[in-house]
Amino acid sequence: MIRQFELVEKVRSYDPGADEGLLNRAYVFAMKAHGSQTRASGDPYFSHPLEVAGILTDLKLDSASIATALLHDIVEDTEASLSDIEMLFGRDIARLVDGVTKLTRLELQSEQTKHAENFRKLLLAMSEDIRVLLVKLADRLHNMQTLHFVRNPEKRRRIARETMDIYAPLAERIGMQRFKDELQDLAFAELNSDARESILARLNFLREQGGDLLERVREQLARDLDEAGVEAQVSGRLKSPYSIWRKMEQRNLSFEQLADTVAFRVVVPTVGDCYHALGVLHSRYPTVPGRFKDYISTPKPNGYRSLHTGLIGPEQQRIEIQIRTREMHEIAEFGVAAHWKYKQGARAVDGRQYRWVRELLDILDHASNPEEFLEHTKLEMFQDQVFCFTPKGDLIALPSGATPVDFAYAVHSEVGDTCVGAKVNGRMMPLRTRLTNGDQVQIVTSKAQTPSPDWEKFAVTGKARARIRRFVRAREREQYIELGRNMLEKTFRQEGQDLTEKALKGGLKKLKAESVQDLHFSVGTGHLSAMDVVHAVYPGTKERGGWRKVASIGRRAKRDKTQENAVPIKGLIPGMALHYAHCCHPLPGDRIVGIVTTGKGVTVHTIDCDTLQTFAETPERWVDLAWDVDGSSVPFLGRLHIVVANEPGSLGNLSTVIGKNDGNISNLKITNRSIDFFEMLIDVEVKDLKHLTDIMAALRAMSVITSVERART
Repeated sequence: MIRQFELVEKVRSYDPGADEGLLNRAYVFAMKAHGSQTRASGDPYFSHPLEVAGILTDLKLDSASIATALLHDIVEDTEASLSDIEMLFGRDIARLVDGVTKLTRLELQSEQTKHAENFRKLLLAMSEDIRVLLVKLADRLHNMQTLHFVRNPEKRRRIARETMDIYAPLAERIGMQRFKDELQDLAFAELNSDARESILARLNFLREQGGDLLERVREQLARDLDEAGVEAQVSGRLKSPYSIWRKMEQRNLSFEQLADTVAFRVVVPTVGDCYHALGVLHSRYPTVPGRFKDYISTPKPNGYRSLHTGLIGPEQQRIEIQIRTREMHEIAEFGVAAHWKYKQGARAVDGRQYRWVRELLDILDHASNPEEFLEHTKLEMFQDQVFCFTPKGDLIALPSGATPVDFAYAVHSEVGDTCVGAKVNGRMMPLRTRLTNGDQVQIVTSKAQTPSPDWEKFAVTGKARARIRRFVRAREREQYIELGRNMLEKTFRQEGQDLTEKALKGGLKKLKAESVQDLHFSVGTGHLSAMDVVHAVYPGTKERGGWRKVASIGRRAKRDKTQENAVPIKGLIPGMALHYAHCCHPLPGDRIVGIVTTGKGVTVHTIDCDTLQTFAETPERWVDLAWDVDGSSVPFLGRLHIVVANEPGSLGNLSTVIGKNDGNISNLKITNRSIDFFEMLIDVEVKDLKHLTDIMAALRAMSVITSVERART
């Protein structure tokens, strides 16, 4: 264990103005408080907070952070209270210790809800002061380094999974690459030890086979840069077992197929030298297509800046190279800790300055429960990214696979709620379009628009999904309330009783409802029957003969009729009329879009319909739609253009084939006639696109049919 004076001197080595008194008091207080407690390893318990403090001194953090590390387990594991810490060390230290303590206390419980609540509290604490997260990450790192001493295998796996899902991505989000790599590798060792050992064995074999290959390549790269007049420090390393494993999984490759297991880092004095070095290496070695990334001109959201490129380098080795300045390197390794301004006596760093923290707070506001919050935050943090731009040139970082809906919510929640369309690189595109790096996105909004439940199927950011879910829940509640109100009105009228607000309020207590709206909601969702409410409000009311049975049959018949004539479209503005375009005859299975026409409603077109060109200048009229045909028996019209031989019986055979394949001809028009052939348009009632395709295949098999195509007129 590091001794008291050694810890103080280490802090003073990078912060001459460190509060020695604070550090000494915290050291002595924590050592006495933990007393004879021991860890699973048998070491004195005080060794753990001391190691956590040591990890933070490597990051050169301020005295308050080091003191918090020494004291972070006091409230949980000793008889000392938070008020004792506030009295001895001040309100600032007490607040930081309290932030970490709440999390630790909750981590002792393994239920999913407690796990989610734990992360929720972490977010709130670090949004006030990012140092809470730094202490927590150092705490988790040391716990992972000593995880093998925990005897319970299930507990080890739970801690490792939590580390992989939450803490490693959090370290990445604040730019602490070294923390992230070590946390992932330690968790990987517990979760999939066989895979890790296999990769390590193969890496050792490559090292033995290649001898000093890594050093030879490094030296050659250094010579190349030196000859070109670039002052550079070049270092090389084999990639970590977990990063190799993840690439093997993502690309579905074997270890032998994975060529770039070696990475080199070039550190130069200035930004100009970065691009100079890149030019030198690109001019001397073939580049690997698609592997160049410029994170200097477009930094990652966590502040990471570097040039990345892939080369077929010295000795025909496929290698990855990162080029950066010394300052960029410090930020890449230590993230937010590299920005720490202890020399200027900076106080707490507000976590809200980070966009991703603000977005997680927004998710917290809109999630219905802790589990949903945890689900959405994992989506928000644990994905690769694409970088897109607003028309003004502002950078928006999104997870891989993001759509214009995700982009709209990233710009602003209200923009997301009211988006009706999007121009991607100047062209109108469906809202479900996947965005790629460098796309310029312009969101088209309308005050009449509301979030569509269908958006949740293709939205990938936690923020977008949380907002959509909240709106859908609110709208569903309104619909159930309206349904319950109508059911009560009908039932009370049938029973000859008066339905008034006052009467319903009188029955709330008996029915265990908080308000009249809650009562309507319960009836609408079926948790209460309308007759239960009648009996609660007017005790002694007798059912009129057969009413409940008759009402049930009536409701079922009405529901069946509604389903039979339902329009199977998702994404419509509620109450808006719908028409199918006669120019393209859309069918379930086609990708579709809606065009709003004043006084007419929405006209549905296929996404490749030529008519859409005429609406390119009025994007506010576009509505993103999708099919929803589950349980629907509505027939759809498919139009075919057919060329058939002019032979006796050919038309009869044609209609027979369509009938045998469950199609129904609703209209037939001969458009051209010659001695040998007829050209005709045939309208066929079908279930969906697949049904029409099957009929077309059957027709093409006929000897008298020359061609069958889907008509677009």
